[in-house]
Amino acid sequence: MLPVSEYFHHPSSLTVSLLTHFGQWLSDKMYLKLLFRFRMGQKLNLKAPKTFNEKLQWLKLYNRKPEYTQLVDKYAVKEYVAKTIGEKYVIPTLGVWDKPEDIEWEILPNQFVLKTTHGGGSTGVVICKDKVTFDKQKAIEKLNASLKLDIYRLFKEWPYKNVKPRIIAEQYMEDSVTKELRDYKFFCFDGVVKALFVGTERQKPGEDVKFDFFDENYNHMPFKQGHEHAAQIPAKPKSFELMKELASELSKGIPHVRVDLYEVDSHPCFGEMTFFHFGGLVPFEPADWDYKFGEWLKLPEKR
Repeated sequence: MLPVSEYFHHPSSLTVSLLTHFGQWLSDKMYLKLLFRFRMGQKLNLKAPKTFNEKLQWLKLYNRKPEYTQLVDKYAVKEYVAKTIGEKYVIPTLGVWDKPEDIEWEILPNQFVLKTTHGGGSTGVVICKDKVTFDKQKAIEKLNASLKLDIYRLFKEWPYKNVKPRIIAEQYMEDSVTKELRDYKFFCFDGVVKALFVGTERQKPGEDVKFDFFDENYNHMPFKQGHEHAAQIPAKPKSFELMKELASELSKGIPHVRVDLYEVDSHPCFGEMTFFHFGGLVPFEPADWDYKFGEWLKLPEKR
């Protein structure tokens, strides 16, 4: 999943701000209708949704399975991943705490990553590359701010409603060639990979992250969503076919989920599972791709 701010990549209107702060007395359905209208500039069709973004709103309301809570919890999901595809694809956990003030800094190595477990994307991620120069106080402030975020309240993403906010420390990972940790985000539809996008330049100072979309055969797709393309198309990962197999296995039985994987020196690593790509609130450019992705998503029975 991405930072909350990415759902509103362009400055949101005062109306959206007021809705997210004071609209909690509304039903989830009415809240989403208003949020979709203000953010996307069009009416939300829940009776016969056609676009991908519309169908994501439908899933928020009518596909509320308790097991999804484990799958979006960055700590609890590791057990599911280990059982489903194998522990070798799980990034090792170094510790877990309820609040930043409890972090046992002395047990952590020189390099590590801290994450909040309940969503919020990179707003809840702190990377330490050198413990000597690491600013602990700044990290604590960032993590405390992330712990206050409520993805269910803001975007009605039901799987996050009962996730316990915690902090985990993970082993620091970096590819020896790219010198970054690129994420490969696979769009899966009932266990079938149909597309993916690659995030690059995420840790490059002064640069906005770049997103490039590809089909299931790694052919570059001619649309944008939220961010510009990279100046140079990211190379196909060496473990691409294996990554597709892993994403497919993890997503079986789920109408739609985005499975995020990393590649470190040709070895895939699990990142997270995202049920509502960009919250279903970021337009495709051009818009016909919203319908194309929507065709792939077959809605289940209401529950």
